[in-house]
Amino acid sequence: MHKIRLSATLFILFLSIKVTAQDIQFSQFYAAPLYLNPAFAGSTLQARAGLNYRNQWPAINANFITYSAFFDYHFEDYNSGIGLLLSQDSEGMAGLSSTSASAIYSYLLYLTDKIAFKPGFQAGYTYRSINFTRLTFGDQFDPVTGELVSPSSGEQFNTGFSKGFLDLSTGGVLFTKTLWLGVGYHHLTKPQQSLLSENDRLPRKLSIHGGIKFYLDDASRSDYSTAPERSLTPTFQFKHQGPFDQLDLGLYYTMEPIIFGVWYRGVPFKNIAGHINNESLVFLIGMTKKGADDELNIGYSYDFTISGLGASSGGAHEFSLSYSWPMRDPRKPPRDVMFIPCPRF
Repeated sequence: MHKIRLSATLFILFLSIKVTAQDIQFSQFYAAPLYLNPAFAGSTLQARAGLNYRNQWPAINANFITYSAFFDYHFEDYNSGIGLLLSQDSEGMAGLSSTSASAIYSYLLYLTDKIAFKPGFQAGYTYRSINFTRLTFGDQFDPVTGELVSPSSGEQFNTGFSKGFLDLSTGGVLFTKTLWLGVGYHHLTKPQQSLLSENDRLPRKLSIHGGIKFYLDDASRSDYSTAPERSLTPTFQFKHQGPFDQLDLGLYYTMEPIIFGVWYRGVPFKNIAGHINNESLVFLIGMTKKGADDELNIGYSYDFTISGLGASSGGAHEFSLSYSWPMRDPRKPPRDVMFIPCPRF
């Protein structure tokens, strides 16, 4: 009987692992730039460090909690950027977790005096595991009352349910002073990810993202102005991974030091079982504090669920923090450079 229950449990977990083994998602995808696209390494043209936290569906047991940290730096003399990205994602019910570390390189190439292109490459390692001690089984419950009566189960588990694999990704960003278009292509080798010795390769993920910034006054438009920025920035991101598609359409309103954002997530032109694929509305408030050479950004966003899962899931809470500062030799005059005009959130 134990073997039957164990086999059924492993089968259910196997299906769960296959479904949840998609990539981490951030609503503030520009606040996780190295995760979005390796070409963003060094995009501030100085040193930058950042943290991201996301708690998705906190009102149900199967919530997802994600942490991410990154550092990147631009080498002015070599037109090159480097980056380090760390992330950890866990699913509450079965303790399924993924931890990854990546190194990133990008290069800044000027195509004309008004157009630039940054290609990037990423190499990383991911470790996945599952914690069966979080699960409960039939022999732990009273068959009459249904109450939990035993803290431990008679099930015996193999302790080898973990997997590590190498992962490669690439991307590029084409940009001017007011608009940008980027493409990220992750999991180039479709690495084997199964925890149960099955053939389960991680699907490649394609991300296309871009936008345009409209300055609302002449002072914001000037390259040399220190006046607070006033701008509207429509943005989009489309992702495709395996059978899944996702579209983010949004707008940022910058009124320094405050930034507001709102966007829609879903694929309205794609039906699933006869239902329109609407997922959530995302609302953001952020703050930026700019010094003479440094910049601090803090953001909070909330995903209001509009899918069949409903608002009772708790939506998703997300926090971001980033700080950029110069590390160049102050004795050298700065070069005339062009920044990618995308948001920081």
